[in-house]
Amino acid sequence: MRWMALACRSGNFKDMLKSADLVAMQTIDQSIFEFFQEAVGKRCNILVSGGTGTGKTTMLNVLSQLIDSNQRLVTIEDVAELQLSHPHVVRLETRPPNAEGHGEVRASDLIRNSLRMRPDRIILGEIRGVEVLDVLTAMNTGHDGSMSTVHANNAQDALLRLETLVGLTGRLIPEKTLRQMVCAALDVIIQLARLPDGRRCVSEVVEVVGIRDDIYVTNTLFRLDRRTGVGFMREAAHAAGDKLRPGY
Repeated sequence: MRWMALACRSGNFKDMLKSADLVAMQTIDQSIFEFFQEAVGKRCNILVSGGTGTGKTTMLNVLSQLIDSNQRLVTIEDVAELQLSHPHVVRLETRPPNAEGHGEVRASDLIRNSLRMRPDRIILGEIRGVEVLDVLTAMNTGHDGSMSTVHANNAQDALLRLETLVGLTGRLIPEKTLRQMVCAALDVIIQLARLPDGRRCVSEVVEVVGIRDDIYVTNTLFRLDRRTGVGFMREAAHAAGDKLRPGY
């Protein structure tokens, strides 16, 4: 090996960003913040999507600040990066196998075990492999208000990314059945982007409504004004899904 490079990921956990900081940095605006409050309060299942370095983990940290302090959270990560400012958190980490190939603890194992811990919400650091079926099942079986992240370029790609990851499990699930499962599990997708000037922001907020003719039906609630890179346009007058309807 001629050259060596070292990548170090660090974070300032003493000064955690809050929602007011995101508004000040124009990552979100006040109307989006108020929507986040509503979505978290009504226990919507939220998927944070974006590319590398767009601030997905930071967004999970901020969303967690909106969760009622009486609720029990279980976090599942490969490397502990989430720093939730919440009084009741159980933190679980995966473990790679040893040199002999034994002792591995996978995210899917932890998700199944977490169900025995009576969590009010499950927060999975990232969906990246075969654990996708377990987290979708958990979201569909009474663990409303759960959250996770995924690498994708837009909300539609995020939904298709989940389908691709399900394919890695080797389970032969009919496409229509799989899409019904995804739609039943997810309520809101928050798409993040990193602009040319380096600023990280929410590029769109999308509600997952259902499927029609085997195609995902979504409702874009907010979208970044790409002409200026500043400010957000309210795309839909109101949410279409049951959880976000007024008076739900």
